[in-house]
Amino acid sequence: MCKKIGFIGCGNMGSAMVGGMIKSGNIDKNNVIIFDRSTEKTSSLKERYGINVGKSSVDIASASDIIILSVKPNIYKDVIEEIKGIIDENKIIVTIAAGQKITDVEKMFKKPVKIIRTMPNTPALVGEGMSALCKNQLATEQDLEEIKEIFECFGEAEVIKEDLIDAFIAVSGSSPAYVFMFIEALADGAVLEGMPRDKAYKMACQAVLGSAKMVMESNEHPAKLRDNVCSPGGTTIEAVAELESKGFKSAVISAMRKCAHKSRYMK
Repeated sequence: MCKKIGFIGCGNMGSAMVGGMIKSGNIDKNNVIIFDRSTEKTSSLKERYGINVGKSSVDIASASDIIILSVKPNIYKDVIEEIKGIIDENKIIVTIAAGQKITDVEKMFKKPVKIIRTMPNTPALVGEGMSALCKNQLATEQDLEEIKEIFECFGEAEVIKEDLIDAFIAVSGSSPAYVFMFIEALADGAVLEGMPRDKAYKMACQAVLGSAKMVMESNEHPAKLRDNVCSPGGTTIEAVAELESKGFKSAVISAMRKCAHKSRYMK
């Protein structure tokens, strides 16, 4: 892709996306330009990936064909106010903020603008991200495909209806945090049983990675794969019964409902 890609904001998500794009080898570093109010962040990314750094949001909007707004939702309005005079119908605005609907962003621009709403997650940094995308009426299917190709540089991407974005945030956008907590709990349990911590983390991580891959590649229902591990009267069913008694699945589902609710009403 030869189009210029600009990032306004280089927090955790923006940095993960930049890193994933460059590491993939599919995006030329010379076609990426970034700006963040923290010069420490931009200097670090420039040193690491050799990308260009702009002096302002206006610089990014002027120099880019695709502008990725990776700033906090509460400052979207301020950033858009700065750049809206430069944005025309040929540029694509990519949003990644929870709570900012396409119609909200359209109102901020106060004119026709191509908008593609996305939601990636931080495993983008290691090339295993999961992203969701949807577009407004002005953006074309070709525009959507171009943005999808960018997001596929650092993982998988799916086009969904906008009313499913909040569910996506709960199941993929925020879920790495849940998984990290699960890995930590697995490791703690192993340490309690005498396992050295470094080995405990390695074993827990590989178990999670391998299990996810089995679900993805076997086409078996997760419950069937679980049953295959649970021998009658064995160790695994003992652990599963304990997790069920503590409300393991219901706790995860409840957390996701809270997450989706928060996303739905964020501004």
